[in-house]
Amino acid sequence: MPRFSIIVPTHDVPGRLSDCLSSVLGEPFTDFELIAVIDESEELCTAMVTDHARRDSRVRIASSPRDSGLPGARNAGMARANGDYLMFLDGDDTLVPGTLSAVDACLARNGDPDLLLFDHERVHWFHGSQGPVLRRLTENAPSRSFSAHDHAALPDPLVPAFSGAYRRAFLRDHGLTFTAGMFTDVPWSVLTVLHADRIALLDRVCVRHLQRRQGARNRVAGVHHLDLLDQFDVTMRRTAALGLPHELVSRTFLRLSHALLKTASSPWRLPSARARRRFFRRASRLYRLHRPAGFRPPGGSLGLQHRLLAHGAYTGFCVLRGAKRRLSHIAVRARALAGRTYRRVNHPYRRYLKRPIDENLAVYSSYWGRGYTCNPAAIHAAARRLAPHIRSVFLVSEPGTPQMPDDVECVVIGSRRYWEVMATAKYTFNNVNFEMSVRKRPGTLHVQTQHGTPLKRMGIDQIAFPAAASAAGSFGKLLQRVDRWDFNISSNTHSTEVWERAYPGTYESLDVGYPRNDAFYRSTAQDVAAIRARFGIPEDRVAVLYAPTHRDYRTGFTPQLDLAALCDSLGDEFVVLLRAHHFHDAEAASLEKTLRAGKLINLTEHRLPEEVCLAADALITDYSSIMFDYANLDRPIVIHADDWEIYKETRGVYFDLPATPPGPVTRTQEDLVRVFRDGSYAGTESAALRARFRERFCQFDDGHAAERVVRRVLLGEPPQALPPVIPLAERTPAPAAAPLVRS
Repeated sequence: MPRFSIIVPTHDVPGRLSDCLSSVLGEPFTDFELIAVIDESEELCTAMVTDHARRDSRVRIASSPRDSGLPGARNAGMARANGDYLMFLDGDDTLVPGTLSAVDACLARNGDPDLLLFDHERVHWFHGSQGPVLRRLTENAPSRSFSAHDHAALPDPLVPAFSGAYRRAFLRDHGLTFTAGMFTDVPWSVLTVLHADRIALLDRVCVRHLQRRQGARNRVAGVHHLDLLDQFDVTMRRTAALGLPHELVSRTFLRLSHALLKTASSPWRLPSARARRRFFRRASRLYRLHRPAGFRPPGGSLGLQHRLLAHGAYTGFCVLRGAKRRLSHIAVRARALAGRTYRRVNHPYRRYLKRPIDENLAVYSSYWGRGYTCNPAAIHAAARRLAPHIRSVFLVSEPGTPQMPDDVECVVIGSRRYWEVMATAKYTFNNVNFEMSVRKRPGTLHVQTQHGTPLKRMGIDQIAFPAAASAAGSFGKLLQRVDRWDFNISSNTHSTEVWERAYPGTYESLDVGYPRNDAFYRSTAQDVAAIRARFGIPEDRVAVLYAPTHRDYRTGFTPQLDLAALCDSLGDEFVVLLRAHHFHDAEAASLEKTLRAGKLINLTEHRLPEEVCLAADALITDYSSIMFDYANLDRPIVIHADDWEIYKETRGVYFDLPATPPGPVTRTQEDLVRVFRDGSYAGTESAALRARFRERFCQFDDGHAAERVVRRVLLGEPPQALPPVIPLAERTPAPAAAPLVRS
């Protein structure tokens, strides 16, 4: 049997799970099994675990339904375990390198005790590591193994399950499992210590525990804090049944009572005055029921809290703990309210917010009001077909925004009508973010549609890259905007993982594909020909789309290529389509002569990038996310990465693009011309690279993404009822128009 069984519940952690599993499987100490506990309804986490299990025989899979929570998942893992010792990790935690060797050596030195406790550090999602948490356990501790009676720091109900290694036979003999409900670590930490004949300590940080931005449930407000009372009751009943010395029972009662008092004196933890009073009254009854005979409360203010709790004196308790704090909060809130009232008294938005929510109104916006484009436009078109009862408006930056369909109602951002629809719409869709002054009303649903697959660092992941961070603005405000999201669209598992890390929030990930990419599978050869005719692309030319991205270390649009020279070098077989990043005005470049000659067609301002992609027979890009969308068409892609090292250092990236590209990679303009002139851009090696790239990044795009969004959001259908994703091999993208020049 293995030395360790490491149990990892995987619920709701797709963005961090790979790090967790890799931290265990990368340990130099190899005598262990990793039991990943999955909920099969979570497809992404299940797929990640299955992939690891296929590659490493030490990974075993157990199953536990979501509604059984963390205790059910841990118990399911324990039932499958074969190791001498059990260890637990949350799915977004990581082992510190060398942990298993250190734990094994400490166990051996102490003759394999029942329980080994070690330290952990909290890793704040934004600020990083915060140092060891359990130093109190090693202060004045015995040098060799001991029982709880021998060490005044134990039992400690705040020691989490992931800060220990537990002898499996010891747990089995005493029937120790995790109790249902929140705060399951409280009875576990107390009862394992009280049952153990021999306990050892390892003064070492072994686990890095992630503090998620949305917070652990036991640290946020809600009626689930009432579960602490059940755990107190269970723990004290089982403690009393052990026949322990009076001093140890009193010590246990004292520490568990402190947990009750902490919640009772933190009114923000419970959502209403009624819930707070209910908590206190039951806590008082349980306190009197389980108080050991002869128990003496501590002195000072804490002792007074004990006495008030014992007597059920809720009003006196509130006066003692809350009067000063309440008065301070009232003053602060009054000043803030006065300021807000002064600023908003004449604003129409204030009045519109008093109106009822319009259950059949949806607002769409793309790129700060640039018009009818991208994922919001594709969702809007599908909603007209599938949810005709929903009225819709599209936001624009100014009156007369070009290329808006005549039958779509436009609302100018900042107008009185804008504030009306933003205040009353049930549904909002945006591929960027609404301004900070827009409030998220209860009962409304906001969908963040995104507008690309991330190669470059996004969101809070830009913090380590000053050039990108300075352009991103306030990260605090960014996270306030993220808190308005109810749904966030993803086109592949790579994006899902990145979004969770870059934009931490409580939204639901819609792993449905990008709606704008539906056009790649729904368009015909006739559609492609018509688009090319509108753009003025000659029928006998191979159209090559050049779509560079923005550089954070540079201002304005400066092509990495000499476009005029490129067009001349490619010859009469090719025509270049230019689509600059939406931050730039491509007309600023001196390309008039080349444009007049018909060798270059500037499509930067065209409303629909998917039509530009459909018209192109091949793509040249550097690091633009357009490569991920274009890959759906299964047409040649060339990466021109002449400044990759600079871009990587200034912007930051999520993976090494030149190492896993969708086609040939060039570093000079001469190399770029060569791959087109000799046809290798469309050769067999290029096709093989593209196939691997498509498998990774074209995961959910199959022509039905917009339908899935409409059904999930506007029609309220559950995820399992949505149309399943068509396998990549069974999809047929729109055909290219011109024959390729092949090697």
